[in-house]
Amino acid sequence: MDPESKPDDRVDNALRPQKLSDLIGQNQVKENLGILIAAARQRGEALDHVLFYGPPGLGKTTLAHVVANEMGVNVKVTAGPAIERAGDLAAILTNLRAGDVLFIDEVHRLGRAVEEVLYPAMEDFALDIVIGKGPSARSIRLKLPHFTVVGATTRLALVTAPLRARFGAVYRLDYYDLEAMKAIVQRAAGMLKVEVEPGGVEEIGRRARGTPRVALRLLRRVRDYAQVRADGKITSRVAKEALDLLQVDPLGLDDIDRRVLKTIIQKYGGGPVGLNTIAASISEEQDTIMDVVEPYLLQLGFLDRTAQGRIATKSAYEHLKLEYHENGQQRLL
Repeated sequence: MDPESKPDDRVDNALRPQKLSDLIGQNQVKENLGILIAAARQRGEALDHVLFYGPPGLGKTTLAHVVANEMGVNVKVTAGPAIERAGDLAAILTNLRAGDVLFIDEVHRLGRAVEEVLYPAMEDFALDIVIGKGPSARSIRLKLPHFTVVGATTRLALVTAPLRARFGAVYRLDYYDLEAMKAIVQRAAGMLKVEVEPGGVEEIGRRARGTPRVALRLLRRVRDYAQVRADGKITSRVAKEALDLLQVDPLGLDDIDRRVLKTIIQKYGGGPVGLNTIAASISEEQDTIMDVVEPYLLQLGFLDRTAQGRIATKSAYEHLKLEYHENGQQRLL
């Protein structure tokens, strides 16, 4: 394990399910993936290339490791921005063994030159290398073992059509329901040896915005609070106090979520307002708002996307205790 990795990352890795049977939620994806893996194993072939997409923290990386474990092969982990040159990808590909899984996170951020090398590797399991320059340059083709690319992206629309077409299976990961979140929190608490009551499990699960990564982070912070301010046991009251202190409200909205909504409502009359304007107003990156904040606000029905910009819905006004008016004006209830 990387000694430079953060303690929280090491905990997350330890808590990750290792097999399909350990996975909680995402039942449709799990069933389809189970069939895909079983069929490949029966035929003794490498698994077809797989692409997972959806908001951050829903288990795309975990699923890549589960796929490798179920197939009984090694997994090589990299990310789109880390592969800067075609030579970097060539070095990775030539070190793969038959059946291995190459997991590429943020696959939509691969450079065009790198993608051109990846196409024949995925389709023909071959690597085209140009030797020399000018008139004396010649191309040679190296054979590669049959391997599996597992891609992950938060933005399917930014994955180029030729690359997307080379994935034999494309699965969308959705937010988890409350029952699945409670099961995830309960399992993690057991592995962390944290004493937690059902009320505490539910409080954390409900405020984790349907995202396992967030649930694990909140569980660790509530555990710290319980250790320092309580007797180490996470009850409903302790969880509520800890999460209120973290400014995570009963629906899971945190400070940045509320700032985005209040900016749209109070500064721009409820919208429509452009994403770049919102980002500049609260000093946040556009990508953070688009990838982390917006998907959950859209899921809750607090935000609408239109051609003119983002609009706060009546539900958002009600949640923030602001009175809604058709003309976009508002006042505190």
